[in-house]
Amino acid sequence: MGKEINAAAAMEIDSQNSIATKFSINVLQLLKSAQMQHGLRHGDYARYRRYCTARLRRLYKSLKFTHGRGKYNRKVISESTVTDVRFLHILLYSAERAWSHAMEKRQLPDGPNRRQRIYLIGRLRKAVKWATLFAQLCAIKGDSRTSLEAEAYASYMKGSLLFEQDQNWDMALRNFKSARAVYEELGKYGDLENQVLCRERVEELEPSIRYCLHKIGQSDLQALELLQIGEMEGPALDLFRSKLEAVMAEARSQQAASMTEFHWLGRRFPISNAKTRVMILKAQELEKDVGGPTAESLPAEKRLGIYDKIFTSYHEARSCIRNDLAMAGSAESVKDELIGLDKAVSAVLALRTIERNLLLVRVAKSKLDRQNEDRREKGTKPEELVRLYDLLLQNIADLSDLVTSGRERKEEEVLFAEECDIKSLTFRAARCFYLANSYSIAGKRSEAYALYNRALSIVDDALQRSQKVTNINKSMMEELKTLYQNCRSNICIEHAKGILEEQKAPEALSKKISSISISGTDKQQEKYLMEKLDKYEPAVGDVKFKVHPRIEAFPPPFQSFVKNPIFLDLAFTYIDYPSLASKMKKRGLISRFWG
Repeated sequence: MGKEINAAAAMEIDSQNSIATKFSINVLQLLKSAQMQHGLRHGDYARYRRYCTARLRRLYKSLKFTHGRGKYNRKVISESTVTDVRFLHILLYSAERAWSHAMEKRQLPDGPNRRQRIYLIGRLRKAVKWATLFAQLCAIKGDSRTSLEAEAYASYMKGSLLFEQDQNWDMALRNFKSARAVYEELGKYGDLENQVLCRERVEELEPSIRYCLHKIGQSDLQALELLQIGEMEGPALDLFRSKLEAVMAEARSQQAASMTEFHWLGRRFPISNAKTRVMILKAQELEKDVGGPTAESLPAEKRLGIYDKIFTSYHEARSCIRNDLAMAGSAESVKDELIGLDKAVSAVLALRTIERNLLLVRVAKSKLDRQNEDRREKGTKPEELVRLYDLLLQNIADLSDLVTSGRERKEEEVLFAEECDIKSLTFRAARCFYLANSYSIAGKRSEAYALYNRALSIVDDALQRSQKVTNINKSMMEELKTLYQNCRSNICIEHAKGILEEQKAPEALSKKISSISISGTDKQQEKYLMEKLDKYEPAVGDVKFKVHPRIEAFPPPFQSFVKNPIFLDLAFTYIDYPSLASKMKKRGLISRFWG
């Protein structure tokens, strides 16, 4: 009887301990590591969804919580079911799988159609359902921090669903603010990594909150500010970015309805195709980012990315124009308008290509200047600038052909053609200058001297022609004057170096002749660093010349060592040995038979 009472008391204590146990999940850190390791670092939601599916399969099998082998029998996770923290993981990864599936549909190339958007919203509803159940069970089975993170996660999922539905912006704003408040508080406690993750999450939620305020009418955000917010990175911003693209596309469509003509050098070209108008408007909006007052503050990589988007928009506009040209039939007036529009768009595209290549030239020049100041820094070579100026000469030639071909030229076109000629002379002079620079580095003084003189004459010609043009670009004039001064100084330097080398040539030749030996044994080899540690001499050559550092010989030279002698029996085939047949035992017939 006493044993039964003790066993019942022990069972009661165990049940109290199991009830008192609270599970702990670092939700944000768990999700962030899973997302970064399985696709979302590159925006691959399909890969992340496959990972969530595989993770759920492993959780179900490890918990022996499968839904039947043959017929599907659904098992519900409730409060009584959660006896292991992995049950909470099932709910979390189920919500993540549904959310990643919705985001995968959102990232389709042409955007989701009506049926796909209905399916997308259904997936988000499923994610909200799993996230809500996860938050409810964490409030019961989890500790206080886990409960707060689960509540913030559920609020974010609810806000994302309302954000995608384009309705009830007040409720979406309330959910986003609730999630932000939780992450702001959690960012004040815990280890450093968790604090950084919480602050990043707050920054990712901020654009969605500002956009909701903008839709409600409580914010005066401009279109440019929205675009700057959309350039931020993070998985939580992908839904906002897709929504922003849809809004901007709708705004472009409304603006394109009022755009009927394309202006270029005093000419007007009518635009009848709506898609062509939208593409041209998109390119013009992007041109403001690289040509506005804040363009210089942008890093070069970001500006190059904007130029790539501009090129894509203009190429799409040209493809639409050519499709219209193919469908124009025999209407000559329509064909002439479309051909003129195609030439104008091609000219703008060539002009933007020149601007992009000039940006690459500035980047290469800055690297070359840093390399001249610090020899150890790995920079660019003058040959790279020669290649870039070759591209610029080809671009300016194509642009001149587009402007001057096939029609009567107006005054604006004549001035533009003259400006193109001056630009061509500037690019030729700069190409000649850097080609001379490469010859100078190689030690070819006469070739470098001749090329510097040629560059100086081209610059002089360009300066004389620029005085006849009224609206010449000031930056181009400054570049020409700087190039003129550099050419003059380098001509003097090359002349001096050539005279100095010519004077030293007989002395160097006599030294080389005196060191010549018939056997070649007295040829002096430069010692390795390990052999001259007592001398302060560099073992690494100049970075401009391809000289291998002489630190230690590799592979090491062969060394002789003592080895046992090898004896070779070379007399075996020349000796006649005596016959031993008489000494062998003779065997009879029976012994031969029986062995």
